[in-house]
Amino acid sequence: MVRVLSIAGSDSCAGAGIQADMKTLAALHCYAMTAITAVTAQNTCGVSRVMPVAPDMVRAQVEAVLSDIPVDGVKIGMLATPENAEEVGRILASLHGIPVVLDPVMAAQGGDDLNAARTTEALVNHVMPRVTLMTPNMPEAEALTGLSVTSLETMERAARRLVDMGCANVLLKGGHYPGAACPDLLLEGETGRVTHFTAPRIETQNNHGTGCTLASALTAFLAHGASLSEATTEAKAYITGALTGAVSQALGRGHGPLNHFYGWSGASFCPSAGLKK
Repeated sequence: MVRVLSIAGSDSCAGAGIQADMKTLAALHCYAMTAITAVTAQNTCGVSRVMPVAPDMVRAQVEAVLSDIPVDGVKIGMLATPENAEEVGRILASLHGIPVVLDPVMAAQGGDDLNAARTTEALVNHVMPRVTLMTPNMPEAEALTGLSVTSLETMERAARRLVDMGCANVLLKGGHYPGAACPDLLLEGETGRVTHFTAPRIETQNNHGTGCTLASALTAFLAHGASLSEATTEAKAYITGALTGAVSQALGRGHGPLNHFYGWSGASFCPSAGLKK
């Protein structure tokens, strides 16, 4: 069984964070394990409170997992504090030969800040150089590089800047790009190869946790042995299906969750037996 560790924050309404990671990984035939970096009080309308987990507790969770169950991939999401970013960087320095995907989470879907001051700086210095792939969206790429990211040309410029800053490979997401399509750009740092991926924009309010879900899907496919380009193709197909499958959902009054198990919609459930028919 492919085993993936998610190091991220907890979302009490289960649309993003650790909860979205676990659902995504389960849907993609991985066994998900977790190390929680922060507990959030949030729902589909916003975040009301964030309580970071102490760095030594983050390490203790990771060590407890690794001492018992080897991992085939690591997904990193919200780190909450610069101290957690530094600790995760030290943890990654001891891991070798497995794919690591970093979603540089800075804000929730509704715009609420999720990290303490200086967390981004610590992430750039301690985490980014040790990951296989980073998945910033356009505003995150602007914050990380200081560049204006408004076009395909500036997306590529920002991706190359991130590689120059020490990131091995970058998938710059185009969900904030205007128009009917969402253009993502994959830059493979070692070769300089740029690949463009385009998917139709899904008009839905149910997009909470899209970034977490995509990063987890990428980790799953990489852990299964896919190349960067193959993993991106498959992960984008999965995210499109999860968004499309969520269009008719009515969960909460704000940004609702994706339908992570959209492919299972034909299964029926038997409460008396507790089994899918």
